[in-house]
Amino acid sequence: MKYACCAAVFTVATFASVLQAADEIEYFGYTKAIELKNDSTQVVLCPQAGGRVLEYSLHGKNVLYLSPAEKEWKPGSKSISSAGRFDIGPELVVPSRPVLWSGEWEGEITGELSARLTSQVDKSTGVQLVRDFELSRDSSRLICTQTIVNKLRDVSEWCHWSRTFAVGKGIAVVFLNDPSAGPFSRFPNKYVMYEEGRLINMQPDDPQIREVNNALLIYPTPRKPKLGFDSYAGSLAYLAPNDLLFVKRFNTYPNRVYNEAAGLTISVWYPDSDMVELEPIGPRERLKRGESASFTEEWHLVEQKFPGVDGDVDVPSLRNTVDGLESSNQLKK
Repeated sequence: MKYACCAAVFTVATFASVLQAADEIEYFGYTKAIELKNDSTQVVLCPQAGGRVLEYSLHGKNVLYLSPAEKEWKPGSKSISSAGRFDIGPELVVPSRPVLWSGEWEGEITGELSARLTSQVDKSTGVQLVRDFELSRDSSRLICTQTIVNKLRDVSEWCHWSRTFAVGKGIAVVFLNDPSAGPFSRFPNKYVMYEEGRLINMQPDDPQIREVNNALLIYPTPRKPKLGFDSYAGSLAYLAPNDLLFVKRFNTYPNRVYNEAAGLTISVWYPDSDMVELEPIGPRERLKRGESASFTEEWHLVEQKFPGVDGDVDVPSLRNTVDGLESSNQLKK
């Protein structure tokens, strides 16, 4: 759906004086962070460097990988980009966009448990990005909506590209399409692997990527870190080693064009490192000047014991957990 971005907003000062659930706080070196908080869940947003989510925690445990260097950040210092990052693609053709990726955004509290981050207009892509966040009153559900607004070009063609860093060394679970109903994967092994020189291997074979009960499990570190998937199941789960289950749910569109090089709906970047990148990808948004389009991710956290070094996952039970999570009316039923 294309629409103008015109919802009413309110200043931080207006709400900070009367609400405790949403507030402007200092967080590490960031002096204008925005906190959304209920009894179990804390969300910290960062408008000063890249419009990101710095913390998404359940009972004090943050599932996001937050670089220690973030603690040293000061206004005017070199930008750092870790934790809950969002972006636009396609990866191979989108130009450098530091204004969007690491520039200063405007932050606003828009409701009791909601906030908006708005970028500057970026000349390299012609767009402005708006990110809206809303935390549930009584669960960990965080609705994250990114809106692409074509400000400068006669026509633009970008897509939503989430690039969230979670704490590393966990188990990524990509749910697959119904094997009897499709849509069916274009890839023989239901995933692709990016090799040296950005070559895309359409039929990789890696024992660290296993199909179990109609899901792909990635654990431990695969042969190459960047993986791509064309699943339309609309769910991505991550079992973090700090005993949290991190779930992303999102709409998929089998009849639309996905303009990543391999037509991906999901990418996972799993290096031998302290972080793993969980990347829902949206369809191509062909926008005339003044038009906009949005993509919503629904995040959840659940306390769940990490399976351990064997990486054994009860996929049917995990699927039931994911299916049973509170859903917003922004996602299709």
